[in-house]
Amino acid sequence: MNQRILTLRDALAAHPPRIAYPEGTNPIILSAVRQLADWHAARPVLVTDSPTAIKQAAADADVSLDGIEIMTVSHQHDTPPTNTTDTSPLTYAAQLLHDDMCDAMVAGIDHPTAAVLRAALKVVGLAPGVRYASSFFVMDLPHFAGGEDGLLIFADCGMNITPDAAGLAAIAEASALSATRLGWQPRIALLSYSTLGSAGGQSVETVRRALAEVQAHQPELLIDGELQLDAALVPTIGHKKAPTSPVAGQANVLVFPDLNSGNIAYKLAEHLAGGHAYGPILQGFARPISDLSRGSSVDDVIGASLIVGSMAAE
Repeated sequence: MNQRILTLRDALAAHPPRIAYPEGTNPIILSAVRQLADWHAARPVLVTDSPTAIKQAAADADVSLDGIEIMTVSHQHDTPPTNTTDTSPLTYAAQLLHDDMCDAMVAGIDHPTAAVLRAALKVVGLAPGVRYASSFFVMDLPHFAGGEDGLLIFADCGMNITPDAAGLAAIAEASALSATRLGWQPRIALLSYSTLGSAGGQSVETVRRALAEVQAHQPELLIDGELQLDAALVPTIGHKKAPTSPVAGQANVLVFPDLNSGNIAYKLAEHLAGGHAYGPILQGFARPISDLSRGSSVDDVIGASLIVGSMAAE
């Protein structure tokens, strides 16, 4: 695990956040929350409709539950949560965020993205002033020296299929806020097959309009586009292709033009470059939420937990 990710662990130990986990019978979740609790990096809350099932799963996985809270949904609310008749642990975990009883939620290892999003939208809701929800990965690239000490934010790789200019602008602004909450100074590249006019096309125009919208909303942000990937990340190429750009060659936040490119890019980085993807982390919501892949490892869950915990602490 990247040292910068582990630095989040150390920072959280002073005031560990309460993180809700509605999939507490999963052995990967149990192993992850045990490690987080031992580090004092989080106060895990396993939300369930069957404490017996969690205790049995923990025994089967040889994981101690000492110091880990188990919350039974029927004891938490006498009536169904806001705006839904769903009384599942996932929905109740979301309600804990809504009611300020937990600081963040990590879910998705046993639920499809649609279920996690439904709970997030119906119960937690979007943050004030936010019109577009999106998601990001923190990518740990061990052979890459740029970005934020080898880390990059990739957005949006999991939600918005073909965002228009307003959607891309919202993704960029949300990603900037996410980076800031992680202690970074965001340097945002709006990616394309063109660099500052080297080519044209409808998607290039969409990126340019998105840039103009972000600059109108938040002129203080370090952002540029359209930029090709090499111009965004490689200093020598960035200087050659975009010598006046404030982010070329040193971007730490990459905003992809559509879901095809973002999803393909993060999987290429994982499987061909030995990268590690932490997330997806949902952004634009009132509270931090991670929508885990159903193939997540213990390290994936720990990393996602440290990220949402750090975002909640800001």
